[in-house]
Amino acid sequence: MAIYTKDEARTILEKALSYSKADACEINLSGSNSGNIRYARNTVSTSGHSSNQTLVVQSSFGKKSGTATIDEFDDASLEKVVRRAEELARLSPENPEFMEPLGPQEYDDSLTYKESTANISPEYRAKVASSSIDPAAAQDVTAAGFFNDSEGFSAMINSNGLFAYNRATDMEFTVTMRTNDGTGSGWVSRDYNDVDKFDAAEASKIAIDKAVMSREARAIEPGKYTVILEPAASNDLLGNMFSSFSARSADEGRNFMSAPDGGNKLGQKIVDERVTIWSDPLHPDVPSATWNGSGQPLKKTMWIENGVVKNLAYDRYWAEQKGVEPVPFPSNGIMAGGDASLEDLIRSTNRGILVTRLWYIRSVDPQTLLYTGLTRDGTFYIENGQIKHPVKNFRFNESPIIMLNNLETLGQQVRIDGNLIPYMKIRDFTFTSLSDAV
Repeated sequence: MAIYTKDEARTILEKALSYSKADACEINLSGSNSGNIRYARNTVSTSGHSSNQTLVVQSSFGKKSGTATIDEFDDASLEKVVRRAEELARLSPENPEFMEPLGPQEYDDSLTYKESTANISPEYRAKVASSSIDPAAAQDVTAAGFFNDSEGFSAMINSNGLFAYNRATDMEFTVTMRTNDGTGSGWVSRDYNDVDKFDAAEASKIAIDKAVMSREARAIEPGKYTVILEPAASNDLLGNMFSSFSARSADEGRNFMSAPDGGNKLGQKIVDERVTIWSDPLHPDVPSATWNGSGQPLKKTMWIENGVVKNLAYDRYWAEQKGVEPVPFPSNGIMAGGDASLEDLIRSTNRGILVTRLWYIRSVDPQTLLYTGLTRDGTFYIENGQIKHPVKNFRFNESPIIMLNNLETLGQQVRIDGNLIPYMKIRDFTFTSLSDAV
């Protein structure tokens, strides 16, 4: 059995902790059940189920720590893994940044578990596949997709009295549709904690329609264009920007948030005043655990408000060095949007490019957050408020900071990879060359 209740997990953790002879001990217990189905060339290729459970012990003597892992939870095995962690700790060098384990904490009850997702059956997964394959085949399109669902828990305890527990469910779906003449491609992705929000047929239709629409794409000149970025297109760029919100990296002059004269950009305006970004583990559309790996409680946190940097992430060590309160890294990203639908954004565009998603993104200049990459799976030319024709894919060179300073319109929010990101219309987005890849 991989899933333990809160009481069952506590019993195992307390038993393991009782064997500890170290100065400090932290033990993590986790488990999951997951199922999946994969299909390609309009045929199911694999399906499966996995069940895993793991217990990780970190023992510390002074500033020397050792870690050991096991997946057997009888008394003898628990004592064995604790002894092994202690042996390794005694052999380890001191960690100058070692932090004592936290004491007891109070956590909000998370919203991450949904019974319907935990109860997904093989028959449901087969229906997801058929909801892609059948309509694709009917339109001379080939589907390749993957659906995965999981139910899991995580728990931790330490020698200073902390105990934390969370149970969560999740489902992820992605499908690529290719026209059988090899000239068109469409793609879609969905992820939810609650499978009742998922419609495989609706998602697959979007990818099929884009594949059919993108047949025989035309080449147009690279340059600066007004673009409409679907949330999947901007999510990776924004995620790279979020990773720059480390106060330590900024203070040490190692990322975009480093101020030219030293220190960081906390309190500075860096993007358009319409940009507001926060994290919230209790947001009903993108819930997450309410504690992180070190046991810190996670709360709603504002990162950018009206274009101004409101918070940077301070781990416990760096917060102690700077004499401030720790600010945990976010577990999700939520960007304020507007009321405009994708169709509204297209209608309001005189001349521009619709981008489904970006891929193969690589850093060009960390100090300016300049990235390069390619468009993929549905790129379209817009003229006089209408999609006129598909265009060949582009290589881009762009920074999310420049992008968010060239913001024209914010559209409706969409969940993507556990985040809430709006459709965005951006002016002067830089495309540098064409790609023949479909």
